[in-house]
Amino acid sequence: MKINWGTAIVIAFVLFISFILFLVVRMSMDNRSNHDLVTEEYYKAELGYQKEIDAENNANENLVKLQVKKTAEGLKVEFPEKVDFKKVKGKISLYRPSNKHLDFDLVLNLSNAHLLIPDKRLLDGRWDIKVFWEYEGQEYLHKESITY
Repeated sequence: MKINWGTAIVIAFVLFISFILFLVVRMSMDNRSNHDLVTEEYYKAELGYQKEIDAENNANENLVKLQVKKTAEGLKVEFPEKVDFKKVKGKISLYRPSNKHLDFDLVLNLSNAHLLIPDKRLLDGRWDIKVFWEYEGQEYLHKESITY
């Protein structure tokens, strides 16, 4: 059986369209590509964004950088040595882009110069960490994305 060029072009178009439809259906049904919105009330959060920018600039200008390290026990957030940890107030937000049900916040109650987030609270994958803290009347912010 001999196929002419017109039939071959139609078959090529049908195969191409079928391939594209297969990819669209497969990607829309895949649970791994399910990403929720970053925040529920986006516009309300946008109004407070300048406060975050100021706090992040304070941290950069005053050289009070936090260190986030992965250890065997969990995730360790270390505060600078020049900071008296007893005067630190704030919270840590851990955000999981792939699943909003895994997001959680921790209030900073420091008994030493570091905070340990237990390994059992963190699943493998990407986490966005925001440490918003206040020390001697100044507000500071540390943002970091890690793969745990």
